[in-house]
This record gives sequence, C-alpha cells and structure tokens, in this order.
Amino acid sequence: MKQSIGHIALLVRDYDEAIAFYTQKLNFTLVEDEAELEPNKRWVIVAPPGGTGADLLLARAATPEQEACIGNQAGGRVFLFLKTDDFWRDYQAMREKGIKFVREPKEEEYGTVAVFADLYGNLWDLLQLHR
Repeated sequence: MKQSIGHIALLVRDYDEAIAFYTQKLNFTLVEDEAELEPNKRWVIVAPPGGTGADLLLARAATPEQEACIGNQAGGRVFLFLKTDDFWRDYQAMREKGIKFVREPKEEEYGTVAVFADLYGNLWDLLQLHR
C-alpha cells in the first residue's frame, strides 16, 4: 500500500489576500485557482517552490465557527513545517518581505529552526534538517 497526504486545508478570510501572502511573501506557486459550482467558493491550491509533498488548499471560512478558527487551526501550536535546503537564505528573504518571526533562529540537534506567523497568525516552523 502507498498513500500520501495531498492537500492540507487552511482556513482563510479572503482568497485573494491569502494568495497574495503565500505567493508574494513566501514565494509559493499558485497551482490552481478555479471557481466552484457554489457561489463565492474557489478551489485554490498553493505550494512551496520545488515542493514534492503536500500543498495547501486555501479554504475561505464559510461559517462563524470556521471564522473563529482562522489563524488558530492548531490551538496556538506550530501548525505547519516549511522545510528548506538553505535556512539562512530563506530566513533573510522572509524577514526582508516583512514576515514576523515569533521565535528567532535556533540550532537544534536535528537542524536549524525558527517560528514565524502567517498573515492570520498560524504558526509555522522554518526548518532546515541536518543531513
């Protein structure tokens, strides 16, 4: 048996502001942006450059319950992990684009890591693993 996770749904307030953040600030690729049958609903997929793993499905919150979870999908814990082949290159580029780091870079046994917040406050690790 072979399985993989294809998409991770990420609640967003607005499709276009989320697309702008992920493509302009994090340099992700806009993979798909299609209107769906339901009014005001789109199928929006973004992926990190060169990524071969799961991508993000940007899902506009449609109910008050979903809206309450925007920016807090993991209850305040790090939610997503952006692995890189060059930590310092990406860290500097992200800082130059105004990405807010909530934990500064740290050398750990497993690699170099820093925690940043996306435009809604979800926490991410920027991570370069030691080989």
